[in-house]
Amino acid sequence: MNVCLDLREFYSNINKNKQEVSINVGGYQAVILLGGNIGDVRKSFEMVAEALISFGEIERKSSIYQTEAWGMENADAFLNQVLQFKTNENPEKLLQKLLDIEEQLGRKRSNTGAYLARNIDIDILFIDSLILKMPKLEIPHPRLHLRRFTLEPLVEIIPNYIHPVLKRTMVELHLNLKDNLKVERLDG
Repeated sequence: MNVCLDLREFYSNINKNKQEVSINVGGYQAVILLGGNIGDVRKSFEMVAEALISFGEIERKSSIYQTEAWGMENADAFLNQVLQFKTNENPEKLLQKLLDIEEQLGRKRSNTGAYLARNIDIDILFIDSLILKMPKLEIPHPRLHLRRFTLEPLVEIIPNYIHPVLKRTMVELHLNLKDNLKVERLDG
């Protein structure tokens, strides 16, 4: 079997803090969070799953959760769902493809940095055990351990996965959570 490495991808997978190197030959295991609180959010989630098929294979889906808006006052509740899938896209290409899906579904981004109501939001939570910090992409997601709406679906589908930075399982992070916003599992 011949293996051809793209050295740009190789160097993008170097963990600058620990000087660890990871080479991915067989594809990536990605975990993403879907969210939205405007329009037919369930339909948006279905459309994201359909779009993912063109560059990945969905392996697990959490239930859909209804959650109070995090970081926003007087906003409608959000729906959230976590998907785990296999892809051959490197992290930067995956981010761009997910941003393209958001745009195709009508997502309008604000440059203010404020949390706004939206029809779809797709966040990369994990890619394998990769630790990556770039101007537009940080993996693992830097706030996932602070958010009940993220951890509850993660505990459902990957409870024993160890956060590569915090070195705790999803269950352990959930047990130590200080976020008290209401999160309700809608279906399973």
